[in-house]
Amino acid sequence: MIGTAVRTMQCGVCVEPGRMAVEARPLPVEAPEGWALVDIAAIGICGTDYHIFEGKHPFLDYPRVIGHELSGHVASGPEEGRLVVVNPYVSCGRCRACRQGKPNCCTEIEVFGVHRDGGMCARIAVPEGNLYPADGLTAEQAAMVEFLAIGAHAVARSGTGPGDLVLVTGAGPIGLGTAMFARLAGAEVHLMDLSPARLGLARDHFGFEHGHLPSDDLSTGDLAEGFDVVFDATGNARAIEAGFPLVAHGGSTVLVSVVKDDIRFSDAEFHKREARIIGSRNALEADFYQVMDAIRKGHIPTDAIASLVLPLAKLPDHFPGLVENRDQLVKVIVTP
Repeated sequence: MIGTAVRTMQCGVCVEPGRMAVEARPLPVEAPEGWALVDIAAIGICGTDYHIFEGKHPFLDYPRVIGHELSGHVASGPEEGRLVVVNPYVSCGRCRACRQGKPNCCTEIEVFGVHRDGGMCARIAVPEGNLYPADGLTAEQAAMVEFLAIGAHAVARSGTGPGDLVLVTGAGPIGLGTAMFARLAGAEVHLMDLSPARLGLARDHFGFEHGHLPSDDLSTGDLAEGFDVVFDATGNARAIEAGFPLVAHGGSTVLVSVVKDDIRFSDAEFHKREARIIGSRNALEADFYQVMDAIRKGHIPTDAIASLVLPLAKLPDHFPGLVENRDQLVKVIVTP
């Protein structure tokens, strides 16, 4: 008896820290019950992917197919061919967080491209409930939705509104996304970053005129009383700690980034301000739809976000350079 040949697809795999490859893997032809097959159209490269390449991610086993910022077309069924955004967070549906409508912080969460193989490939199986129609968006725009949803979720968690004075520390993609949605919420937004190039990019391409280096004195003038909300998107413990004194009385610190280190702050200063510390993790379905609506309305300059579009076959040769020059980039999009 002659067996049926197994169809394969090319996948972007981080084989080990410092080594990216394109490898052949079996092409999925069936999905588990309640899941759907999606033909991937575009993949965004994220800071998480850079950390995986550098060996800095704490929750990952190698080799790993990377990629969690995904758009694609439904491969079969009544929705076949429809462009969708993939929510890459696979939740259990049973834990207390899930039962309370907070699957973004599920106790058993698995993220595509981190805890399980991701979407840097031609086809992937995804829970049907994790697919959101992306009508009116291009495939490249749809691949930007997940990272922007993280910023939108952080802003929603903070309660930022009209008239608030906001500081976003870290002007990388997540910080820029957070800043854009804080601005859409009506806040006056300031950015802080170690890189003058990053601050220049934020000014020239996204219209953020208020840029600060950590060495700048923010204790005078209109900023002397601090910021109503300080969002940290640096992923650096010392930067988080340096942000606490910048919070105004009655204000909040929102930790968008995550670090492995312990964070220290002055309890007396914290209580004097009646401040709040808010953790923000991943995003909810509503955040994804908010982002898509903002893109359709032209509120998000997606052309400025897409720094480079790269075919998967060229990824191994380019990836070390992308890691090294990430300060010059906002978002790299990969096509299978």
